[in-house]
Amino acid sequence: MFAEVYRGKRVFVTGHTGFKGSWLGLWLEQLGAQVHGYSLAPPTTPSLFDQAGVASALNHTIGDVRDGAALREALRAADPQFIFHLAAQPLVIDSYADPAGTFATNVTGSIELMEAIRACGTRAVVVMVTTDKVYLNREWEHAYREDDPLGGHDPYSASKAAMEVAVASWRDSFFTPAKVAEHGVRIATARAGNVIGGGDWSANRLVPDLVRALAGNGPPSLRNPGSLRPWQHVLEPLAGYLWLGARLAAAGGERFAQGWNFGPAPTDVRCVGDLADELLGQFGRPGWTDATRADAPHEAGLLRLAIDKAVGQLGWQPVWSFAETVARTAGWYRAVSDDPAAARAACLADLDHYCAQAAALRLPFAA
Repeated sequence: MFAEVYRGKRVFVTGHTGFKGSWLGLWLEQLGAQVHGYSLAPPTTPSLFDQAGVASALNHTIGDVRDGAALREALRAADPQFIFHLAAQPLVIDSYADPAGTFATNVTGSIELMEAIRACGTRAVVVMVTTDKVYLNREWEHAYREDDPLGGHDPYSASKAAMEVAVASWRDSFFTPAKVAEHGVRIATARAGNVIGGGDWSANRLVPDLVRALAGNGPPSLRNPGSLRPWQHVLEPLAGYLWLGARLAAAGGERFAQGWNFGPAPTDVRCVGDLADELLGQFGRPGWTDATRADAPHEAGLLRLAIDKAVGQLGWQPVWSFAETVARTAGWYRAVSDDPAAARAACLADLDHYCAQAAALRLPFAA
């Protein structure tokens, strides 16, 4: 159970000022962990990190994962038992504008972390977060499994696939599971679907773009409304990361030092237009326009993620349906729109509700 695994443990989180990292910091605080965050300043204004007062939940260090010396200093000071690596350039569109920076952050930054672990002699469970877009996308109905070929058309996807290759290389070369008694590192990768939830304010992401459009008078515009994506609430993959960390930390946990998919149930994979309809309907503002451009940068049209391995081997499964995911997301933005100081309470209410439903399903990450 999470309550036993993380209570009082030292946890190092990179990218803790981002959307997903802020939610993870709040959850770890609720679990009683001693959280050390290392990240750039919050990437958006507003940001969930500031709105929800996440800085009070952890030891907060501003730093760049590409800065190996600073990263080693922070890691040595934290002396973690668990490491969750979320720091990244996470946007497909932005990767076209800065491909070299995207690769430097997502690949070199990940290598700097693994090298810091080696240099500091850190003995820890390590979960390296990538994406569902690491797979060589053939635009087919097949849901991608962990042993499918890696690849990427856009620089973001390619950089995350390269990160997966780098992690596998360091695991095979320096952190081999067969020698875990010597090095003390159990390292796995986690590939999540398209994440939504309250507190995302990034540009060029569907939900925050729709929320911003609601402040105007006209209908919002969508890119590629027919594109199919594995949408999930942010708490779903975070539960996967935390439970993967727990399984890695247990006796014999080195067998889980692999790549893992965390996505929605197959019936909850929907297209961009479906999500827009569902979200806008929550605000009583249906209707959007198709702003797809023929000369726009390439984005995948069809993406499904197979979760059989995580369900069967880890005992993880998604908790919320597509409809509930969208309703909880809309409810967060509505609550914070009415009262900007309500962000933290809205996050904790979602977390409590999620854990209660996980408990009803008798899932181990319900605490």
